[in-house]
Amino acid sequence: MSEQVALREKRFNRWIAVVSVVIPLVVALLFGYKIPDAEPLSFLPPIYAGINGITAILLVWAVVSIKNGKRELHQKLMTTCIVLSALFLVMYVAYHMTSESTKFGGDGFVQYIYFFILITHIALSILVIPLVLITYSKAYLGDYAKHRKWAKFTFPIWLYVAVTGVVVYLMISPYYVH
Repeated sequence: MSEQVALREKRFNRWIAVVSVVIPLVVALLFGYKIPDAEPLSFLPPIYAGINGITAILLVWAVVSIKNGKRELHQKLMTTCIVLSALFLVMYVAYHMTSESTKFGGDGFVQYIYFFILITHIALSILVIPLVLITYSKAYLGDYAKHRKWAKFTFPIWLYVAVTGVVVYLMISPYYVH
């Protein structure tokens, strides 16, 4: 590895570390803040759940594309997934800054399933931030061997987060107050 590439990778790693800490902290802070007298953005949950669904489909399509040697398509799909994930996050925070959190109304075994999915979804959504950024940076820097190694861990976690985002929405949607 050349000195210039090593320097670029070091810079990327610093930014990845900062972003990976700042995003969850900012989301947690904004999640607890309500905009006074704001109109609830109650139309957003099905939209951002749909974005999660589209992200899941595009993630699978991207893997199929790269396995078929379509690197440019793979790159475009993965970049789109990152943009969609950022868009999801903005909508999610906007919704929670204008609306009260919805409580899950189910009980019994279904409630345990819901909370298991929700907790793993949230925990892995925090973990996936640095994984996605590291994996993406490896490809950006042209280190495709390391990109592939990181992608083997990143892909299933990101896919789980995207799919469970839809599942959480479907499970809680009957309890939304409109």
